[in-house]
Amino acid sequence: MARKMLIDGELGKPSEEEVHYDFDLFVIGAGSGGVRASRFSAQYGAKVAICELPFDPIGSEVSGGVGGTCVLRGCVPKKILVYGAAYGPELEDARNYGWEVNERVDFNWKKLLHKKTEEIVRLNGIYKRLLSNAGVKLFEGEGRVIGPNEVELIQLDGTKMSYSAKHILISTGSRAHRPGIPGQELAITSDEALSLEELPKRAVILGGGYIAVEFASIWRGMGVTVDLCFRKQLPLRGFDDEMRAVVARNLEGRGITMHPCTTLTKLEKAEEGGIKVHTDHGEVIMADVVLVATGRLPNTKRLNLDAVGVELDNMKAIKVDEYSRTNIPSIWAIGDVTNRMNLTPVALMEGTCFAKTVFGEKPTKPDYSHVPCAVFCIPPLSVVGFSEEQAMEQVNGEVSVYTSSFNPMKNTISGRTEKSVMKLLVDAQTDKVLGASMCGPDAPEIMQACIFCINAGVAVALKCGATKEQFDSTVGIHPSAAEEFVTMRSETRRVSANKPKTNL
Repeated sequence: MARKMLIDGELGKPSEEEVHYDFDLFVIGAGSGGVRASRFSAQYGAKVAICELPFDPIGSEVSGGVGGTCVLRGCVPKKILVYGAAYGPELEDARNYGWEVNERVDFNWKKLLHKKTEEIVRLNGIYKRLLSNAGVKLFEGEGRVIGPNEVELIQLDGTKMSYSAKHILISTGSRAHRPGIPGQELAITSDEALSLEELPKRAVILGGGYIAVEFASIWRGMGVTVDLCFRKQLPLRGFDDEMRAVVARNLEGRGITMHPCTTLTKLEKAEEGGIKVHTDHGEVIMADVVLVATGRLPNTKRLNLDAVGVELDNMKAIKVDEYSRTNIPSIWAIGDVTNRMNLTPVALMEGTCFAKTVFGEKPTKPDYSHVPCAVFCIPPLSVVGFSEEQAMEQVNGEVSVYTSSFNPMKNTISGRTEKSVMKLLVDAQTDKVLGASMCGPDAPEIMQACIFCINAGVAVALKCGATKEQFDSTVGIHPSAAEEFVTMRSETRRVSANKPKTNL
């Protein structure tokens, strides 16, 4: 039966002659968003199919795997490596806590790599079972759109099958971008970095985003000599400038060589082995591995969207409306392939909203306001709400800035000279908390507790907002770093709105 759909409060009128489709929904791409959308749609009673490329730890145009980038070659394996890298400095710190650690402690990269691969294979199986338990039909192969209601599936043996669907959802994610510099074929992306057969002794990383910063921390924690090259004065463009400076100091303090305002001009094989890395400042850096982490591009190239008439933007991302619907009424898109807010929890949110809108008869728009995020460098950075620069642009009047910089209790014994920094932004007129940032151990876990308060404070007239006074009246857990958020009593500075943006 053709299903009804509620949009903007109006129930779509069924056609006089109901059309039979093989499926109510066919999803192309079984990453986090696609799996969520298909499962939830099936729970509403829809007949759902989903297709995904065959599994491989290193993704390509013809390989992928159920679970998608985050689970198989992104957030999850990256976090495993972050945990592994953190043990090196922790062992150093342990000596002052009485642990008689031998002078030589060996690190077995291949063992960690094997354990990481075992885990992502396990998760791949779990995601397949989630789909099966929800009654979703899984096809392994490449999907492409050949009509407003038709998907072609190219199976592993090359045979082609065609399926009709009342709705088509595209959730094919994104892929790593390679800059067009001479010798770029000698470089690797984050996909390959997660599966290197040998741990390099020397690594050069191009990029200043969270992937570049995280891999710099991972490799340095494992004893690799790391050079980090980025175009701006500070890494992590788009984050709070003060917190960016904190991250940069921490990276440098851990032994990473920083190259601000620098890009790469050429890579070439060295006669003595390794790679010669040329910068735009005339430097030559020797490396065993060069990682390019200069952004990601939407996976739309092989979907045949132009032929069907689906509109793309100049980045080749799929253009959608506020309900994730394309200009073709029966075709929808969520996740990184739309290039809206490229975070796994956001793709999950979009998948949930899609299912509610299309099959739950409850039109729901994804809410992108003040989504929290974390950078898993060592130590990590986590934020929710406005940065100071955003607050100055968007708030009328003055913004009160509260900061706390302190030596974590653990470091007082270990001797590590690395401060934690916390920051709160408050609307000086209303006392509403606008944003929070933290760089230090356990920052993402601590920040999670602040999310409801911050979101409530900035969602205009919809939720009961948290004020600075309410933060101040909260009893903290002692001794803990988290209590600093409720004990920052003294205003560090007050800034006026609409000041010029920095170019850091």
